[in-house]
Amino acid sequence: MASPSLPGLPELLHWAAWLCALYLLYRVSSFYLTYKELQRAFSAFPGPKRHWLYGNALEFKQEEKHLDKIVGYANEYDYAFPMWLGKFTPTLFVTHPDYAKAILSRQDPKDNIAYRFITPWIGKGLLTLSGQKWLHHRKLLTPGFHYDVLKPYIRVMSESVNVMLDKWEKMLPEKKPVELFHDVSLMTLDTIMKCAFSYQSDCQMDGENDYIKAVYDVSYLVNYRAHRVPYHYDFIFHWSPIGFRFRKALRIAHEHTEKVIKMRQESLRQESELEKVKQKRHLDFLDILLCAKDENGRGLSDEDLRAEVDTFMFAGHDTTACGTSWILYCLAKYPEHQAKCREEVKEVLGDRRIVEWEDLGKLPYTTMCIKESMRLYPPVPGMARELKEPITFCDGRSLPKGATTMISIYCINRCPSVWDDPEVFDPMRFSPDNPKRHPHAFLPFSAGSRNCIGQNFAMNELKVGVALTLRRFSLSPVPGKEPLKVTQIVLRSLNGIYVNMEKIQEES
Repeated sequence: MASPSLPGLPELLHWAAWLCALYLLYRVSSFYLTYKELQRAFSAFPGPKRHWLYGNALEFKQEEKHLDKIVGYANEYDYAFPMWLGKFTPTLFVTHPDYAKAILSRQDPKDNIAYRFITPWIGKGLLTLSGQKWLHHRKLLTPGFHYDVLKPYIRVMSESVNVMLDKWEKMLPEKKPVELFHDVSLMTLDTIMKCAFSYQSDCQMDGENDYIKAVYDVSYLVNYRAHRVPYHYDFIFHWSPIGFRFRKALRIAHEHTEKVIKMRQESLRQESELEKVKQKRHLDFLDILLCAKDENGRGLSDEDLRAEVDTFMFAGHDTTACGTSWILYCLAKYPEHQAKCREEVKEVLGDRRIVEWEDLGKLPYTTMCIKESMRLYPPVPGMARELKEPITFCDGRSLPKGATTMISIYCINRCPSVWDDPEVFDPMRFSPDNPKRHPHAFLPFSAGSRNCIGQNFAMNELKVGVALTLRRFSLSPVPGKEPLKVTQIVLRSLNGIYVNMEKIQEES
């Protein structure tokens, strides 16, 4: 009997071509059906007119007008409106606290597109994780933000702020405006490195340190890439000059983090007990991470450790610098509130240059001003979620699984149905005597189970920075240098955040 003949090369190529064509047809059909489903769902939400090909992308060529346009649309369309990136990619911009509550009460993951540019730096940590692994990390990290751990950080924060203030005092004879964000950013970076792993960086005085430059570079290039569409494509970014620069900075940052982790692991093994460490210095974030164990005695892997340290560096550096800068700008712009805060600070601190833990609760008016500044200038203007299940909102409109939503904190903070005269700076909105507002009307640290784990750390640092600055300087706005707000992951200014400074005369 003759053996069956094997198919020849032409036949194999023929079948391979058919399989490729079928797979391509399946992918195109799947994409088209998903697009039609999204189109039907998003048609229930009126929004700005879009171009047949570009969608709404061309509306935001001028970065400094982006937020004002979004607020304009929020006032025109109730609760939410869609924006299209090109023809096929819609995002629902949520601008009312009722809609925000519906989304944040769920466990939807953060949108991959919005966060993928920072993932090469911070890895799979709390900021980008979802599901059970996120829950496991959250439980392990929560003890690191207990007030007993946070207490010693207040002195560390005070010392870092005073280094910055000493720099500013030396600049006063030049009688030039001070650009806040650059120096505040170095100060918060200095603080976070000391609190994260007791690293004495001296970055405020010596910006040439390789690690400092690397962290600064990575942070800047993430923002740079996010706002230049061609660099969204990995291939283009990878082979571009800034792609090379990004990878070099990333390598330096990761090598430093890994080195510090290994040194601390060895140190803790030699000490054998965490209590012995406490006798030598305050516990830092890395100590907590290395010693954290779940009920099964399982801790974090080396990869997870690096991800969480780098996440803490990112989240606790840029956002706090942004918040502090905008708060000082607001107080410069509204001198009557600045004077009340200064009076309160002087009464609490006297002639002390160091803030103590007990002082933080004695600054109610300053705290109200901080919150009102964060309402008008939220450090994180928005947060994206990708729906893992369908959702129906309070007014009956729905979105399917897979849809992307962007909760616009910036717009919610200006929602006229929630805030009276929303553009007016009024710290009394946050007075304990005021009627309770919607629980999702003010979201500087998000809400629900995925709220910011470091919010107490951040608020403490904001209070320390503002109190010590007002104790030493009088701030005033710079005519003709109004900041141009722009979203670059955090809320920045295209032309810097400038104030004039004058030394407060010490009372004899």
